[in-house]
Amino acid sequence: MKENVAMGAIAAAIAAATMYMRDLIVPICILLIAMVSDYVTGMARAWMTKTLSSRVGIKGIVKKVAYLLAVACGILVDWVIQSSGERLGVNLTGFYFVGLLVTIWLILNECISILENLADMGTPVPDFLLKLIRRLKNAADSKGDDLTKDEDAEAKSP
Repeated sequence: MKENVAMGAIAAAIAAATMYMRDLIVPICILLIAMVSDYVTGMARAWMTKTLSSRVGIKGIVKKVAYLLAVACGILVDWVIQSSGERLGVNLTGFYFVGLLVTIWLILNECISILENLADMGTPVPDFLLKLIRRLKNAADSKGDDLTKDEDAEAKSP
């Protein structure tokens, strides 16, 4: 009985979260696929280069969980912005900019890692693809920097 209540509560929480951030579901699913792909290609590369280590593997899993926490922090910032906007009479429903930016940045980071793993395994990787993904990641960095530029100037002023 207790298990059914717990499972029901978990299902309700997931359904509520899905409805709340429906615009982020696809990018988060893509991030999960990229994280699994990076982990698998990383393990395959380590096996092929005879550097396979359970400690490094566990470290990789912990890092992936930390990625999800970073996405959660971005979503939390979006929620704070939406809630603040509501209190001020500004409708910001569907504002997921920070969470989306963090998710996209991490997807691009995972893509770079996947391509590097494949290259280390001897798979031919088009150089332009790696350059393109790095440019996209830098563009996401720049967009995030633009968001905090005013705060940086305020922090430096006396």
